[in-house]
Amino acid sequence: MKTNRTLTMAQAISEGIAQEMTRDSNVFVMGEDVGSYGGIFGATGGLLDKFGKDRIMDTPISETAFIGAATGAAAAGLRPIVELMFVDFFGVCMDQIYNHLAKNTYMSGGHVSLPVVITTAIGGGYGDAAQHSQCLYAIFAHMPGIKVVVPSNAYDAKGLMVQAIRDNNPVIFMYHKGIMGLPWMAFFEGSSNAVPEDLYVVPFGKANIVKEGSDLTIVTISQMVQKAVLAAKILEEQSIHAEVIDLRTLVPMDTESVLKSVRKTGRLLIVDEDYLGFGLSGEISAVIAENLDSVSLKAPIKRLAVPNVPIPFSRPLEQFVIPQVPNIVLAAQELMVKKIALLESK
Repeated sequence: MKTNRTLTMAQAISEGIAQEMTRDSNVFVMGEDVGSYGGIFGATGGLLDKFGKDRIMDTPISETAFIGAATGAAAAGLRPIVELMFVDFFGVCMDQIYNHLAKNTYMSGGHVSLPVVITTAIGGGYGDAAQHSQCLYAIFAHMPGIKVVVPSNAYDAKGLMVQAIRDNNPVIFMYHKGIMGLPWMAFFEGSSNAVPEDLYVVPFGKANIVKEGSDLTIVTISQMVQKAVLAAKILEEQSIHAEVIDLRTLVPMDTESVLKSVRKTGRLLIVDEDYLGFGLSGEISAVIAENLDSVSLKAPIKRLAVPNVPIPFSRPLEQFVIPQVPNIVLAAQELMVKKIALLESK
């Protein structure tokens, strides 16, 4: 049994889907270019050859139609996995998602289960401009009835995908283009890691402490995990020991792990590639604020995210608005300086 293989995130997601399709004949895949192309970001690579066109189905560019078809198929007892190429295109079919997929289990009094997994690509950094570079996971986390999964590495991606397929609720599974391990796209090496060949699950709502530390807590998700780890290594050379938390899932969210870490470090930096306004960074900040009776902060919470502007096409501007490793290092350093200022003011 191979347990020490290194897979890319694309390979790991495809393997998880294949193993679940082999185990459960009710699982099938449809979406844009999922067949012979293997998904534009490789998440369905090789599946057509294994399972044929009756279970791996290319669709027209008709998001409302195939999200609606997936909802109906799930209501009838199947377990569809649907790829919608870019999260930026979800606006076309939002009524199907937030008025039907997210609500119909509740509106049926629990009599209808809708085990649909929607996969999609998120993130910028490649000059894809404002309509192909967003994350937007906070929008879906805001909708009751949908679980939101955002892996940062291949091991998690496979286990979270298997869990998503088995879940009886709709799940939006978001993978960052920059950590899929595609040869034609630069990516962060840390996202490709050892993936067991056996089937396994990574449970929803359980964050991963990627790196332990005592001076400050960095909470993040997706590609920003890789950037935070690189920043933490630089900070370590300056005797600043950062704890890095990968949330893995936004819904459900492991708030207890965040609280436990901040109770230990007393400082919190939230790093996010989604927009700053009304997003993940604000939600985490609110969790800490609501628990100040058990958390003693040594400095104000610091948030690092995309300012409320469309993602620019210009590479220098795009690099400016998306948090980078030096930005994370600087923000952490500022948190440590703030500690000194607070002590001197007493």
